[in-house]
Amino acid sequence: MRPKNLEKEQAIRTIALDIIAKEGLENLSMQKLAKAANVSPRTIYIKYEDKDDLLIKLFITEVLGAYEAATLKGFDERMDFKTGIKKLWDNGFQYLKNNRTHFALILYGKSSPMLNKAYQRENIQQGQFFAPIHRFIQVNVEAGIIQDLPFDAQRALMFSPLLDLVNEYFDHLNRPVQIITDEVIANCCDAVIKGMMK
Repeated sequence: MRPKNLEKEQAIRTIALDIIAKEGLENLSMQKLAKAANVSPRTIYIKYEDKDDLLIKLFITEVLGAYEAATLKGFDERMDFKTGIKKLWDNGFQYLKNNRTHFALILYGKSSPMLNKAYQRENIQQGQFFAPIHRFIQVNVEAGIIQDLPFDAQRALMFSPLLDLVNEYFDHLNRPVQIITDEVIANCCDAVIKGMMK
């Protein structure tokens, strides 16, 4: 692909994420995206079959790898459970609050079949991303530190509260007081840790 085409494609992806974050996913259309990117709708349909295809490719190419790298920064699967979870939460919170567009797509994926479609289309197997977290959980289950639950249940217990708190963080950006602070995140993380440990 020529450099100019690569720049155009990156601009389309960036603008799509921006529309999702600012106006909501329901307000993203291929026509609106084409207009905002100053290209013809035909140009977008050359690369993306439809809106679902666009969202899946956005999630895979723009969000998943970057979110994984940020979440795992400085994390070691051999950390004790409390230290490891605190590191994952702190990394996740800092990344998501500074990447609202990515957060919007993650939140949408969490409540729709998009993630499953994305994983199936790209043949992504469970554990291919966030593998150190998978091993971290398994080690702590085997050591008897946390309950033996299916991985998806463990993941939900660990990270769904964080995503809800990040959502509250963005809700409070336009209010007089931001209630979701680093201290509140740390206290909520402690509560999750206590709830997961035997």
